[in-house]
Amino acid sequence: MLIPSQTWGEDVEIDSSLVEANLHKIKQSIAPYNVNIIAVTKYFGLRAMQAAYVAGVRDFAESRALEAISKIESLPEEVRENSTFHFIGHLQSNKAEKVVNHFDVIHSVDSLKIAGAISKAACQLNKRERIFLQLNNSGEVQKSGFTKEQLRAELGDILELGGVEVVGLMNMAPLGAADDELERLFRDVREFRDELEAEFGIKLPELSMGMSNDYEIAVREGATAIRIGRKLFT
Repeated sequence: MLIPSQTWGEDVEIDSSLVEANLHKIKQSIAPYNVNIIAVTKYFGLRAMQAAYVAGVRDFAESRALEAISKIESLPEEVRENSTFHFIGHLQSNKAEKVVNHFDVIHSVDSLKIAGAISKAACQLNKRERIFLQLNNSGEVQKSGFTKEQLRAELGDILELGGVEVVGLMNMAPLGAADDELERLFRDVREFRDELEAEFGIKLPELSMGMSNDYEIAVREGATAIRIGRKLFT
């Protein structure tokens, strides 16, 4: 089931026991892999986020900067202080400061320009922002992300930026792709990550890939973080 975009952020009542049961099923389905499960709450409101927190979720992902910041600021202090907030949407440079100020991790860094804007904002806030570099290895023109050639060309400059820590790569696979194609794309991200580590002499330990429809395949191919929305909340 896809959730229409016009319902994004709708504050519907969700029972924490439902989220807890769904979380348990997801963990069972990816055992024995140790993967960070990030709750994608962009379609849901404060009550859903609080229900997820009660169920044991501590990582939350949002994609619309201003709406997300309003939600984060409205959460109870306990939830804010004990949670990690991930930004997964396309980031505009003029919103970099607001996002860096409210989010702990940014998964969707798709250019040197955006990395530079994040770096500048983080330095001003005396903060080191964790970032993923988004790889578009499927060639979908409607999706953001580096090509392999672009990332190789710009990675050195990104690594020299202050205020940011490049923790890994992020990928969004095509909706509706066959399992063998998903396996190929996720494996390709992992193998390219390995190439970058060897070429630049660095460690990129994290791979953010896999969502509700394909997370099991992503985990088998090396994902360390999966971004789950409807599988948790419906």
